[in-house]
Amino acid sequence: MRTLRTALLTAAAAGLAVTALAQVPAAAAQVPAAAAPAPAPPKFLSAGQLPASLTPWTAGPVRQGVPAEGSVCTAGIAPAAGTRHRDFRTELDTGARQTITVAATTAKAKALAAELRSALETCLDRLKEQDPGLEGEAFYQGRVDIEEGAHVYSIDTSYPEVGSTDIGLYSVGRDGRAVTVVEWGQLGELDGAPLEGFKKTTRTAVAKLY
Repeated sequence: MRTLRTALLTAAAAGLAVTALAQVPAAAAQVPAAAAPAPAPPKFLSAGQLPASLTPWTAGPVRQGVPAEGSVCTAGIAPAAGTRHRDFRTELDTGARQTITVAATTAKAKALAAELRSALETCLDRLKEQDPGLEGEAFYQGRVDIEEGAHVYSIDTSYPEVGSTDIGLYSVGRDGRAVTVVEWGQLGELDGAPLEGFKKTTRTAVAKLY
């Protein structure tokens, strides 16, 4: 009887061991895998990367969402979700802004960039419709070969009745799912605008995205 009892206990112990071993993979499968680190957000321009100015540039903080005001040519196009922006200024009548949107997919980013470009191409006509006293000229200033490409525009506006003139430089660039818009403006005309410096700034802005 003692021998039989010992054999039963040994068999039972072996059965428990087999059951325990069988449960190991299941238990291991329940352990969640370590989450992949979130990709770093795209980087913004620094003040020193803006076109040269008579007085130094000052960079504001990076803010979430679309700008509350300004950006009259592209307002209402980029979604608030996935968008951040940063304003820059000098002690003179010169200002700049960079907006970055990270789209859900590359296809959506491509579509957003195309819509932003279209908005810049039609901006002056829309401004004239809103204000018949406004005059101006708009030009496509070419492509900057960086990542998926960037495109530069200029819009020169004036109010002859009061003698004021303003020049704005704009660019739209894309790297994968990230789309950036860079805006620069000051009192004056296109002849006095740092077009080549702005193109360099645009190249830097797109290169810094990722």
